[in-house]
Order: sequence, then C-alpha cells, then structure tokens
Amino acid sequence: MRSHPSPNFGDRRGRRVELVVLHYTAMASAPEAAARLCDPVAEVSAHYLIDRDGTVFSLVDEAMRAWHAGAGAWAGEGDVNSRSIGIELQNTGAEPFNEPQMAALEALLAGVLKRHALPPQAVIAHSDMAPERKGDPGARFDWRRLAVQGLSVWPDPAPPGDFSADLRTFGYADASLETLLAAFRLRFRPWARGPADDTDRALAAGLCALVVDLRLGKA
Repeated sequence: MRSHPSPNFGDRRGRRVELVVLHYTAMASAPEAAARLCDPVAEVSAHYLIDRDGTVFSLVDEAMRAWHAGAGAWAGEGDVNSRSIGIELQNTGAEPFNEPQMAALEALLAGVLKRHALPPQAVIAHSDMAPERKGDPGARFDWRRLAVQGLSVWPDPAPPGDFSADLRTFGYADASLETLLAAFRLRFRPWARGPADDTDRALAAGLCALVVDLRLGKA
C-alpha cells in the first residue's frame, strides 16, 4: 500500500459506507491515472488505485467522500459517492485483468468489506449504477472469481421471471429494458447478443433470489 493523497474529496454528508464501486481507469498507465485522480482541476478521485503489478495506491481516506461515481443510482438512491468506496483498476478496457492485480483487489476488498460490515452484494460495477453512461470495469473483469471468495455475488439460474423487476430488486435503477439488459450482460453474460432470452431471465431471477436470501440472512 502506497500513500498518494488526492485533494479531491469531501465529507460523506452524514452517510455511512454501503457500497464498493469498481472501475477501470481507461488510461495507459497507473502514473497517468494517479496524476488525473490527484489533479484538482479534473475534480475526480477514488479511494484506491491498483496498478497492473498489484501495487495499491491509497488516494482518499475511507472516512471521506471521493469523487468517482458521478451521476447514477443504486438500490433506489442517488449520491453514490457519499455512500461508497471507489476502487480504480489500471486497465485500458481492452485487456485482461492480470493475476497480481486481481490478488491485490481481493485482499483490499476483504478488508473494506470487513471494516464496513458489508455483504458481498455491496460490491458493484460502475456500469451497474450508471448503465446509461459507463461500461467499466467491463466485459473482461472476472466477477465470478470474486463471488467464489465471497467478495461479490454470482447467480445460479432460477425459474425465469420478470427480468426488469428482478434487476430492480438487485439494485438497478429504473431504465429501459435495453439499458438494463446491456448492463446486466456486461457483468453476467458479456459475450451474449440479441434480445433478452430465458437464460437472461433465469440468471436475473437467480440473482434476485440470492440477494433476497442474503438480505434475510439465509445464504
């Protein structure tokens, strides 16, 4: 862990940490990304930046509000910055996330979830909470790997139901079917194409059931 303080932060406006939002930098290098995340003119930041070699840069204290999420909503509420931890992964968006970087992310996430008493469904993609604007961490990110370690969730198929309603139960905001399908597939079926099908609906139903069980303490 290396300290690399950013001036771009504020107070949490009375909110506690409820989410962890994962991003990719879409930049060529970690030093380039760090420079932007620490540039007061850019007015963007994150709590952590993880380089390809696994080096973790601490930019903003977890007690403070970093400026990483932008406009969007999750679980019926906006102002995601005030209630989240933001983690940037050095990646252009067109490359795999390598082993040192994923291992560093897993160690960091385990600590964040423990410190803030967060369940695995609290770890979401930038594209989840801003599906009309963002696509990170993208199709190459291994969400299933995180889920196996209890650091995120992955659904088992269930009897297909109402796709949009099931995704809203998970946390997605109201949006068109096309927008929800694109965001869902980016995370859970990144290589699928065409209209929503029974596989999408079965996975969405399984995700809904999983999240409901987690909320009830059954999983």
